[in-house]
Amino acid sequence: METFSQKVYAVVRRIPRGSVATYGQVAALAGAPRNARFVGFALHANPEPGVIPCHRVVFRDGSLAPGFAFGGPERQRALLEEEGVAFVPPVDGANAGADGWRVDMDRCRWRA
Repeated sequence: METFSQKVYAVVRRIPRGSVATYGQVAALAGAPRNARFVGFALHANPEPGVIPCHRVVFRDGSLAPGFAFGGPERQRALLEEEGVAFVPPVDGANAGADGWRVDMDRCRWRA
């Protein structure tokens, strides 16, 4: 039987280059729509960084995780920009995660 983490990794592997998904979107696609927080726990323990593209998962408002396990939010942003993901300026008080620019969710959200 597949664990929740394995389901999360399978979903995240499908996120195309240049696109992002939200933690909630990944949770729903993994069959547990109310477990977005557990998606974060699974990705923090990513057994194959660089193979499982956990950098493509962001908060619902497009902000980046302040605790991105593989180099922090600056590294996550660099990886996304290398793939062509667009960012928009911050909105005061709107970010759920790391301060700063957010992913342009209208342009870059994965339409799974």
